[in-house]
Amino acid sequence: MPREIDLTAVKPYADHRGDGLVQLSFTLPVPYSLAARKAALELAGKMGFDEPEVVHYEQLTEGYTYFVMYGACAHTVDFTALEGEGFNIEYMTEDEIESFAAEHVGRKIVVVGASTGSDTHSVGIDAMLNLKGYHGHHGLEGYRSFETYNLGSQVPNSVLLAKAIEVDADAILVSQTVTQQNLHVQNLTELVEMVEAEGRRREMILACGGPRVSGELAKELGYDAGFSKGTYPHHLATFIVRELAARVASTT
Repeated sequence: MPREIDLTAVKPYADHRGDGLVQLSFTLPVPYSLAARKAALELAGKMGFDEPEVVHYEQLTEGYTYFVMYGACAHTVDFTALEGEGFNIEYMTEDEIESFAAEHVGRKIVVVGASTGSDTHSVGIDAMLNLKGYHGHHGLEGYRSFETYNLGSQVPNSVLLAKAIEVDADAILVSQTVTQQNLHVQNLTELVEMVEAEGRRREMILACGGPRVSGELAKELGYDAGFSKGTYPHHLATFIVRELAARVASTT
């Protein structure tokens, strides 16, 4: 019979529970050599890994060495401290979202989205908004309760906001994949400032998504929510209908 898991001291699991084993990969800007291998081992030790082991390393190009390592994580995390409000969100199914929107909003919910700035990646915004969606989940275009406008990629913030104002959008969705030099932070911040300058912040739900976007970062930048990897269209739709319904209720 499996022993009970101590959720106050959770460690990674590989061969057996509590062994802490993890796989780690990284590149060091040093020549391929035994000294490079030693440097990787020391670095893993400073990261908190017990008995680190280099299982593979190779020269990427002159002066750069790539490593794959194993090690046992010496640290634990208290999972019970992370189970409060904001983490255990119950997402609705597509049918539940349709019923909820019909009952609590009673009209089409207008959403405008784009990959903005210099970002050429449209996969994320397409997965959320287009009918085909992602992994068997319809995008918001496939919902009866939503009216969507996907402006695509490399869209200036000014163009996105202008479209949102034109169609009287309830929500603006921004996808950001390019993150070098924190371009995503600069671009996301600019949009919030533009919406506020237009006096539309209270009227519009602002949501952003991308591989390096978190809920914490989104709210810090002035958004209502942020979505990262593992997000499906019904996650986004659940948030939008609940947020809009709450706003409708507060004005009636």
